[in-house]
Amino acid sequence: MLGRRGLIGGMAAAGLAAGTARAQARFPERPLRWVVGYPPGGASDLFARLIAAQMAVSLGQPVVVENRPGGGAVVASETVARAAPDGHTLLTVDNGILVYNPALYARLPYDPDRDFQGVGFIGRFPLFIVVRPDNPARDFADLVARSKVQAPNYGSPAVASPHHLAMEMVKRRTGLVATHVPYRGGPAAMHDLLGGALEVVCIDTSTGLPFIRDGKVRALCVLGERRSPRAPEVPTLRELGHPEAVAYGWQGVSVPAGTPAPVLARLHEALLAGVAAEEVQARFRDLGIEDAPLDPEAFQEFVRRESALWRPLIRELGIRLDS
Repeated sequence: MLGRRGLIGGMAAAGLAAGTARAQARFPERPLRWVVGYPPGGASDLFARLIAAQMAVSLGQPVVVENRPGGGAVVASETVARAAPDGHTLLTVDNGILVYNPALYARLPYDPDRDFQGVGFIGRFPLFIVVRPDNPARDFADLVARSKVQAPNYGSPAVASPHHLAMEMVKRRTGLVATHVPYRGGPAAMHDLLGGALEVVCIDTSTGLPFIRDGKVRALCVLGERRSPRAPEVPTLRELGHPEAVAYGWQGVSVPAGTPAPVLARLHEALLAGVAAEEVQARFRDLGIEDAPLDPEAFQEFVRRESALWRPLIRELGIRLDS
């Protein structure tokens, strides 16, 4: 009897495995849903739609972008965390969703460390520290020296944005003294910088590069690993003697944890092809966005390193978004 039961169980398991393999071979079986936790019209929405159109060609199914804004992308994140792990539901992820939110909220309806599996990067957004052309600080070192006599105000697009946290990290690693003034978006901060209400702004490449190119602001440094090809005259903080002062805004794509490896591999290949499409690359070049073609395993490791760096800083600063 035991032998017969074992035989029946083995046949059932083999049948289930064969069925799973057939399902994966047919992937995708229906249109895919790409959830974006931000309103239409922003950079997250723009790149999701551009890349989704290219992925649809690779996958042979439509990839439909769905905007679910609210609560620092918590609404969108919960939606995808609860979706079936079959590869048909994607999520735009970024610094906030995967790294910052566990330190910013006492409770989350999702666990970024357990509920998601990375598919890969969309891109990295270099961050610049900029001042008005008439600012007396000749360079970043001069800004630091002057800040110890009179601390400037610096603007960022929001509390707990990559820009805000990058500047707080820079302050700790370079000795810069500055007071944070949060805004609702990068353009608002840049407007007040040009109007004289601010002395310094930390801005990402997609918003700041046009101001830098037109000479409306002077970039003292970029926080990337290397100089931006779109602003090659701007030194990195690494070059200026601060090798650990590196930060980016970044975006990627994740799916629910438990998505089968063959499906994940198929999505990763389609994402790579989508990012590599000339229409997407042209936007990247124009805005100074960098590729970062990490595979799913490398993406997960990147997020772990980011979490180890930024979550303690957020807690040290005492920033909370649910109080």
